[in-house]
Amino acid sequence: MTGLAIILVLIAASSNATWNLLAKRAKNQEVFFWCSLSSSSVLFLPLLGFLILKNQIPHAGWWFILGTVFLHVLYFVFLGRSYARADLSLAYPIARGMGPALVPIIGALLLKEVITLMAMIGIICVVVGIFTVYWWGNFLEVLKDPLRMFREPGSRFALLTGVVIAAYSVWDKVGVSYVNPFLYQYFLILGCALFLAPYILRFHRINTIRIEIREKFKSIVLSSLLMFISYGLILFALQFSRVSYVAPAREVGIVIGVLYGSFLLKGPLGKGRIIGSFLIIAGLVLISLAP
Repeated sequence: MTGLAIILVLIAASSNATWNLLAKRAKNQEVFFWCSLSSSSVLFLPLLGFLILKNQIPHAGWWFILGTVFLHVLYFVFLGRSYARADLSLAYPIARGMGPALVPIIGALLLKEVITLMAMIGIICVVVGIFTVYWWGNFLEVLKDPLRMFREPGSRFALLTGVVIAAYSVWDKVGVSYVNPFLYQYFLILGCALFLAPYILRFHRINTIRIEIREKFKSIVLSSLLMFISYGLILFALQFSRVSYVAPAREVGIVIGVLYGSFLLKGPLGKGRIIGSFLIIAGLVLISLAP
């Protein structure tokens, strides 16, 4: 990865961890996500006007935009449900670690990107780190019930979130070859806000939305800014870097997420979550440095 790509990825990772902290602190995570998406659509409307004049979107580009909207709708639904059912310091490493572990494999199969030995070792470190975060100190329980992670709602939705992250990372790598990355990001956010609206209105009352906006207005606005910046920079980096390296490297935010969850949200911070998080980071570093 180039120096510019590394800087962009580090800024994106910090922004991502911070808006996830804000979301975890929300009264209703799914409503918070939708309000943040809607706010971002309004705040960056002037940018849309500027970009649409400078860039044309080909027919294929619209299909990629539609596809990424669908994948991100699933992402926000799964992520919201994982945060509603598990600690940030548990859900965040699982969700953000699983996706990058899968991306190099998908990239090799679909985009013909080469996975080196160093990258493969990194993938193994990520997977071992995820299981360490979840099962540290409970290995006897693992032997008795190896599928427990898949049955507990919080971790199950976090795993589903990771799978969706892998899918949209590879999809968007191709998508930004057709569409300006920040224009792509704007339509992604606008599309998610529109497609999630019926779901939010169906499963959450209007009064719930009003309460969330009234009590978390500043957090919603800040989250909407960080949300746009975090993934917009990643899309920009994908234009000149391999998705097999960018997607894992951005997850340096996992350590930030664990620290947020433990020190700011008072979640448990045991040896397992510390060791597991650093195993994930070590794996991501190996993947990002692989030739």
